[in-house]
Amino acid sequence: MAAPKADAGEVSRNDFPAGFVFGVATSAYQVEGATNEDGKGDSIWDVFSRTKGNIKDGSNGDIAVDQYHRYKEDVELIAKLGFGAYRFSISWSRIFPDGFGNKVNEKGIVYYNHLIDYLLKKGIQPYVTLYHWDLPYTLHEFVGGWLSEKVVEYFALYAEVCFARFGDRVKHWMTINEPLQTAINGYSIGIFAPGRHDNPYKEPYLAAHYQILAHAAAVDVYRKKFKATQGGEIGLVVDCEWAEAFSDKEQDKIAVERRLDFQLGWFLDPIFYGDYPAVMRERLGDHLPQFTQREKKLLRNSIDFVGLNHYTSRLIAHATCATEGPFYEVQELERIVNWQGGDLIGERAASDWLYIVPWGLRKVLNYIAQKYKNTPIYVTENGMDDEEKETAIIKEFLSDEKRIEYFKGYLGAVAQAIRDGVDIRGYFAWSFLDNFEWAQGYTKRFGLVYVDYKDGLKRYPKSSALWFSHFLKGKSVDEARTEPHGSVNFTSVIFLLQLNTFFLLFSFCLIFN
Repeated sequence: MAAPKADAGEVSRNDFPAGFVFGVATSAYQVEGATNEDGKGDSIWDVFSRTKGNIKDGSNGDIAVDQYHRYKEDVELIAKLGFGAYRFSISWSRIFPDGFGNKVNEKGIVYYNHLIDYLLKKGIQPYVTLYHWDLPYTLHEFVGGWLSEKVVEYFALYAEVCFARFGDRVKHWMTINEPLQTAINGYSIGIFAPGRHDNPYKEPYLAAHYQILAHAAAVDVYRKKFKATQGGEIGLVVDCEWAEAFSDKEQDKIAVERRLDFQLGWFLDPIFYGDYPAVMRERLGDHLPQFTQREKKLLRNSIDFVGLNHYTSRLIAHATCATEGPFYEVQELERIVNWQGGDLIGERAASDWLYIVPWGLRKVLNYIAQKYKNTPIYVTENGMDDEEKETAIIKEFLSDEKRIEYFKGYLGAVAQAIRDGVDIRGYFAWSFLDNFEWAQGYTKRFGLVYVDYKDGLKRYPKSSALWFSHFLKGKSVDEARTEPHGSVNFTSVIFLLQLNTFFLLFSFCLIFN
């Protein structure tokens, strides 16, 4: 088989409908810092990252990139770049330090109120994720975390407080981010918090089950108590690598179907069809929990939109002896990065799992639309990383041409999917800032904005941020080159000069490439 052709050509703002949302995204533990300030309790990531050997560079998110203290600076930069939305997450343990909901931490409420109000003041819509992997540690330690049915009730209590305190201004809610990654990396492989790996044939499926039920419980609270007066929408964020058959063999094509069921179907089938995919029940047997009739009723249609996090794609081949661990063993498949002729599926970014394959995004968007009733979709994360280099100078990171090409390709794929008839409402670039990249620590940089970890966490927009800014404003290269920068009131003259310098270099490259 050969690589599909999916050249979208040059992409522009005009390729997207009026009202289409363009935003940037982060998560609380990756950017906030202030982990022990103003009454916040520990999360599982606080404890996990402080344990020697868990994080590649031995770092943690205690300070991260200090958005807790710099939110105004960051919001102003989002606005100056022209984005209309900011997807961020709320730290559960900043609202309920013990996780149990006995007492609200009012200082946590104040912080998020200030952030939301400042976003709205600058014309930026908040898109809020309730859970982005940072479970309060006490719930893990004393209840069992996502392995316990009790966590569903605690999540619903936490969600209700967030709806009550912020829902008059927040109109776009996401319950849980990437439950698959929590289940597999947190409760099977153990490379993410809470680091469990002793029972990979059972625990990940329990952890997923209770995340699905927690999502449904939060949606039920929102719809019964808040939606009528607040008028917002609520969804779930799933992640998916596109799966492309390695060959024309029927068993490879069937393996692709299994792979997609074990990624998307695992979490969306219960919501749209009332139960897990049949192939999962067949292969997992008693390890896959059952839903009661009451739970099935709660789950049905508990979604206003699907949030899709997508970065890359893989070739999939049937394999009776999978080598990537229990999760792939039960699926009987291998994930492959080379076509049969030897060519890579796409150019690799810094992370060993991330290959640049824009056509995969178009395919997964069409797949979701066809299988799940063309429910509205937001692309809630999409981006690529660079490797941190201790000896590199800043300008090497600021001139990120590969990231520009990545965004061109993937935005082109979104535009194609819209022309295919997929109901896509928005796109969020990951990430707004370089930040703490989970088990990789600060060794990878996904940001549109460079963060100088050695010099006071100063922020510098990369070429990709400037490209996005002019894309959003619908400007041509010539208009961009002649635009006066005096209208961009950055706080530092040096910063402004760097911005001008790299923008001119960026424009020059675009013209002569």
